[in-house]
Amino acid sequence: MKKTLLAEFTAREGAEDEVSRLIREYALKVREEEGNLVFDVYTKESAPRAYWIFEVYRDEDAFQAHLNAPYGGPFNAALTPLIEEDASVLTFLAPLQQ
Repeated sequence: MKKTLLAEFTAREGAEDEVSRLIREYALKVREEEGNLVFDVYTKESAPRAYWIFEVYRDEDAFQAHLNAPYGGPFNAALTPLIEEDASVLTFLAPLQQ
């Protein structure tokens, strides 16, 4: 079963350019992961410092491999002081059953 989630965070005022650079570099790495199917980064039109990242992984094992990737920790360590939240807010999604 696919693992689907939405990650959200808000760049601190003045940190927008650095956050944009970090997430662009990180996205390139995540998209190369064998089990990653989607890693789409969005900002909210009415609040461009608000980021929404839609992620889909092949299955739970692929998601765990993503969490254990060697570049994840350094990315989060660099991102955390640049965002308003304590960490990215994760919302796990389930498909609507027909």
